[in-house]
Amino acid sequence: MSILKIINKSNNALPKYETEYSAGMDLRAYINEHVTLKPMQRMLIPTGLYIELEPGFEAQIRPRSGLALKNGITVLNSPGTIDADYRGELKILLVNLSTEDFQINNGDRIAQMIIAKHDNATIVEVEKLSDTQRGEGGFGHTGK
Repeated sequence: MSILKIINKSNNALPKYETEYSAGMDLRAYINEHVTLKPMQRMLIPTGLYIELEPGFEAQIRPRSGLALKNGITVLNSPGTIDADYRGELKILLVNLSTEDFQINNGDRIAQMIIAKHDNATIVEVEKLSDTQRGEGGFGHTGK
């Protein structure tokens, strides 16, 4: 288990795991007054949170499934990656993919954050890659 250090400059509660086996913690909007996200509009929404991750970990910012299903609201660069050396405010890039306006209020749960371990690769330049059955087969190469 990793340690996540948080500075909370918002008036919202700290993120937390809602159930025993939750992978993500909900992030809340920290705004002075409500904002309206028009259809196909994108907007950067502040959270008032600043984090420090341990080296070898990242925070992944992902959509909340209920907002996506019910309202067409998603995280545009999903999953967004917060690196362990970033110290700025967490802001969420939301987009409204529906045909209706969507209102965001202070404290609304707008995304989820997952803490994930990662590895940094050693890069080795080569002249040839090994052969595989798949080879260069890309998008849709295995059928439906």
